[in-house]
Parts: sequence; C-alpha cells; structure tokens
Amino acid sequence: MTSDVRPDEDGAVTLPGRQRSPGDRVALRGDLRSALPDATAAVVVTALVFALLWARMESGASDTVAVMPFMDDPGTYWMYLLSQAFGWSGLLWAWGTVMLGLLLSGPRPARLPVSRQVLERWHRTTSLTTMALMSAHALMFAAELVRYETKVDWAERLWVAFADTFVPGWYDSGTGQVAIPLGQGALYLAIPLGLLFYVRHRIGANTWRRLHRFVIVVYVLSVWHTLLYGTNVWYGEWPRTVLWLLQLPVALLLLLRLLRPARRAERLGPPGGGAARPGWWARAAGRVAVAAVVVGLVIVVVSGRDGGRDRPTHPPATAPHAQETD
Repeated sequence: MTSDVRPDEDGAVTLPGRQRSPGDRVALRGDLRSALPDATAAVVVTALVFALLWARMESGASDTVAVMPFMDDPGTYWMYLLSQAFGWSGLLWAWGTVMLGLLLSGPRPARLPVSRQVLERWHRTTSLTTMALMSAHALMFAAELVRYETKVDWAERLWVAFADTFVPGWYDSGTGQVAIPLGQGALYLAIPLGLLFYVRHRIGANTWRRLHRFVIVVYVLSVWHTLLYGTNVWYGEWPRTVLWLLQLPVALLLLLRLLRPARRAERLGPPGGGAARPGWWARAAGRVAVAAVVVGLVIVVVSGRDGGRDRPTHPPATAPHAQETD
C-alpha cells in the first residue's frame, strides 16, 4: 500500500484533492520536537570540545594560551572556553546543514541512504540547532566580558558586554573590529533566514527561495569570523589548514548545485538559440565565481598560504587583546 501524501520540494505536504492549508504546513513546533535528538548530540559535542579545550589550557598546550598568555587558568576563563566550544560546534552544525541543503537543492542522487523527506527534516532540525549554538556562543562571549569588566558597576558592565557582543561597530579592539561584525552579521542573518521557512506561504514560495539562497552568506561569514578571530586557528598550522580543507566539499557541492539545479527554472540554458532567460548573465557569473573559489581553496590548501600568523618565538603580550593588533 502506497501513500499519496507527498511533500513538495519546500518540505510542505499537500493532500490529494485539496489545496494546501495551514494544517498541512510543517509546523515550527513539530520541528522543534524533532530537533531534540539533534540538539542533544550538539550539547554532547560541545561538552567534549569544552573538555578538550580545558585540558589543553590546563596543560599549557592551548593555542589560546599561546596567543593570550594571561589566559592560563581554565577555572578562571571557563566562560571563554564554553563560548569557544559553542562556536566550534555551531560551525560544525552549520557545515552539516549547508551540505544537506546543497544536496537537496542540487542534482538528486539516484540512491540515498535515507529518504528525501528524512534529509529535509534533518536539514530543518540542524538549522534550528545551528541557530541555538550561534546564540549560545554569543551569549557566553558576552558573559565572559561581564566577568572581565570589573572596574565599573554592574549596569555599565552589562551594557558594555551587550554592546561589544551585539552592536555592530562597537567592539574596538584590533582584529575584533572586523571579526566581531562578521560574526554578528552571520547571527543576525541566520535567525530570520532560518525561520522564514515557517512563514513561506505568507510571503510566497518564490520570495522564500530567493531569500533562502543567502544562507550560504551566513556560512561564509561564520567561517570568515572563525579564521580571523579563532584563537585555536590563529597560527598557520594544521588546524587552520583543516578548516580551509573542509570548505572544499561545500564549494564543490555549491558549484554542482549551480551547474545542475533541481529546479528547471534555475537552469542556465544556452545563451543562444532563442531568447535568453532573465538574469542569464548573473547566473553565469555566479557559476564562474564559485568555480574560482574552488580553485582558490585548492591553492590555499596545497600551498599552505592560509592567512595564519607565524607562531612567535618570544612570549606575546600579556595584556588582554594586545595580540589583536598584530
């Protein structure tokens, strides 16, 4: 016995013989329940990363301590370590949800280990988990700033921590002047773009699809923020190379998705032999740009020129944030 209930390519369900109604749409509440196992896994991964960062800081092997020697006590700077742990698990989940999204919107494999409906649900639940991890990363960063600003009263400490974390352009220390706004941009784009799925019938499916494409911008901003400001990938050593290397499958899947999109309306088509589709040149330029990114990533990984700083032969500055001016 087969069912005639099939989700469309947006993940919504339409019953045979009737129009789509609010009761047929994927509910946020249902996805939040489905995300519980995924979120639990994310908490476990975050705890493992936190434990690893703690152990490395305690032993003196932490790159964070090499960058900022005053951070040599994990018991004192545990909130910073937890912020880092949430950041790394958030980036991992962002990588996973972007890979799932590109797999679903590009050429459809003949065989999948699970059904397409399951992949769509995983894409939605990992997106929700990613938003939560990004928010936790920012909140723990703010909490650490509250602890750090001890020379002013509580009201000013809360304001400074909030502004440094959430107000674009407020953070004024070295590399953070660029890196923090990049992270803020990723967070402020991720939440509305992720939640727009649940109101796509109000704004129109085509509008939602156009806006949803900017999710890749969220991911690029997140990686850029990490490369600029992640103390664990501060130096031009293997952790930074691995981070660059992980972007290759994302870029390749994105290129494949652009060259062979699942939706016929998004296909490039020949420039001649008839009227070109509107936006043909923009779509062609996008494909060329992504191909150039793939080549650039290969060059970065092979050459080792990944923008990492040289590990200093002398102890770096011991004052907070002094290293960011390098």
